[in-house]
Amino acid sequence: MSFRKVNIIVLVLAVVLFLLVLHHNFLGLSSLLRNEVSDSGIVGFQPIDFVPNVPQQAVDGRQEEIPVVIAASEDRLGGAIAAINSIQHNTRSNVVFYIVTLNGTADHLRSWLSGSTLKTIRYKIVNFDTKLLEGKVKEDPDQGESIKPLTFARFYLPILVPSAKKAIYMDDDVIVQGDILALYNTPLKPGHAAAFSEDCDSASTKVVIRGAGNQYNYIGYLDYKKERIRKLSMKASTCSFNPGVFVANLTEWKKQNITNQLEKWMKLNVEEGLYSRTLAGSTTTPPLLIVFYQQHSTIDPMWNVRHLGSSAGKRYSPQFVKAAKLLHWNGHFKPWGRTASYSDVWEKWYIPDPTGKFSLIRRHMEISI
Repeated sequence: MSFRKVNIIVLVLAVVLFLLVLHHNFLGLSSLLRNEVSDSGIVGFQPIDFVPNVPQQAVDGRQEEIPVVIAASEDRLGGAIAAINSIQHNTRSNVVFYIVTLNGTADHLRSWLSGSTLKTIRYKIVNFDTKLLEGKVKEDPDQGESIKPLTFARFYLPILVPSAKKAIYMDDDVIVQGDILALYNTPLKPGHAAAFSEDCDSASTKVVIRGAGNQYNYIGYLDYKKERIRKLSMKASTCSFNPGVFVANLTEWKKQNITNQLEKWMKLNVEEGLYSRTLAGSTTTPPLLIVFYQQHSTIDPMWNVRHLGSSAGKRYSPQFVKAAKLLHWNGHFKPWGRTASYSDVWEKWYIPDPTGKFSLIRRHMEISI
């Protein structure tokens, strides 16, 4: 009898142990399913932060959430801060910032945000794993600058914002003077995954550029001597577009596997050298031009008034700068640097770094007596 009781006790303990293990595995699976992202199984993005403590009027449940993706590297962190500040102060919409950065910058960024007036914004800090770019980019000694991993974050929007149907991407060297809701509401044609500002038709091109040659055509970005490029039957004279600011339909992006397409052309360039030897802009532009050839919508040109960083001189009238919805300092002369045009316009949105790690570089003008 006692032997039978022992067997029963052992059996009961075994059943309890089995149920505990089963419960643990079920919780683990549930957690995995909750955290899984849906787009071609790409890994490498790790959400670090989410801060939802914003004023009640900004999180009205009736308002659609506007995801804004912006990359923030350590050496340009002040740019991202100014861009975020300008967006936040010019809208009452429900904006959530997805700030993509590298491991070493997250703590600095978090301190800057929490120690300033931006402590009430909604944001996520997402770590970008540079291993994603292995075999897809290579250093070119003919190009003066080294590869900047975060510039490729824009290729992975559905992974960065997995639950959104639509998102805005913008570079860190911009200032927004209009309501970001207007840009978000840009209509995209059926079947189009993104809307860009075309170079030939942009307001800034008409005002600034004279005799730019191939700088604003496809031939300025792609090597038309290569057979693979010629086989695409893309006209070399086709107007290029600027990928520093764009609106994306993420449902369409995922449907067309845009990320996979972009990675394909990155790999082919590494193998065959498909980009122009006198590349007119960033290495992120050529694959976008190929994938979105005659398959993209356009944004209002005033939402990407650019070339402010192409020289130190002031090429726009004060009235034009004031009317712009978004100012873009693309080029070598950044507004946080020693010499830049309209740095006063940018600086009014800049928030000093409470940690003291980032500071503006300013040239002190000599005063002649």
